[in-house]
Amino acid sequence: MGAPVPLLLEPAELEERLASDDLLVVDLCRPGVYAQAHIPGAVQLPYNQIVAAQPPAMGMLPDAEQLAKVLGSLGLTRDTVVVAYDDEGGGCACRLLWTLEVVGHPHFALLNGGLHAWTAEQRPLSRDSVTPEPHEYPVVFRDAPIADKAYILQHLEDPSVVLLDARSPAEYAGINKRAARAGHIPGAVNFDWVNAIDQTRALRLRPAATLRAALAGIGVVPDKEVIVYCHTHHRSAHTYMALKSLGYNRIRGYPGSWSEWGNSAETPVSEPG
Repeated sequence: MGAPVPLLLEPAELEERLASDDLLVVDLCRPGVYAQAHIPGAVQLPYNQIVAAQPPAMGMLPDAEQLAKVLGSLGLTRDTVVVAYDDEGGGCACRLLWTLEVVGHPHFALLNGGLHAWTAEQRPLSRDSVTPEPHEYPVVFRDAPIADKAYILQHLEDPSVVLLDARSPAEYAGINKRAARAGHIPGAVNFDWVNAIDQTRALRLRPAATLRAALAGIGVVPDKEVIVYCHTHHRSAHTYMALKSLGYNRIRGYPGSWSEWGNSAETPVSEPG
């Protein structure tokens, strides 16, 4: 294996590594986008293969057997360096990377800015579909990157834990109702996931100093455990990786997110008004 890959990989850095035998570039764009143009050598992975619907919770993890099939079908081995990207700001790509974190995969990176940044720099594109050689990839889930409903209920009053709601301000305030109940988890602070994205720099993450200051301003600091959620842990997966890129090392993602919490009769909710 070559030099370690940083969590945030710039397009120029990825282009230099495309010929590496241990590199796997995973495209989480829609199939039509992949067919039109993708990074050379990238394999296409439909987003719905890395989430499981358990209505009303729509963003759960697939079971270990199903996930092993999906990851194995990509040709993944424990030595593979995975670089993920999409064309919608990074939510899909980051959900894959969070999933890899859950299964303890040691080497992964996010293409900073995704396909937008790649094409903005006029880097090479391909229309050739890639079919990887499958490998067995046994899956064992790790608890550390996951917060489930029970875990959050146990830590609602824990001063060492901060809940970060990555939904829009309207969802957080209960104005936009997308579940049986509207509002947010009691004590959660709101940081809309798009606030981490720099629209002027081809959807890259905002500069680290800017993000650190914004997060510290709402009490999201590295010495606390941070639990991120949105509606299905799609947007909040991006927030998870943004925090990881800043050096936060106690982060959990809540896969059920509001689609589970807001539809559960036994969970407390901070409601509008």
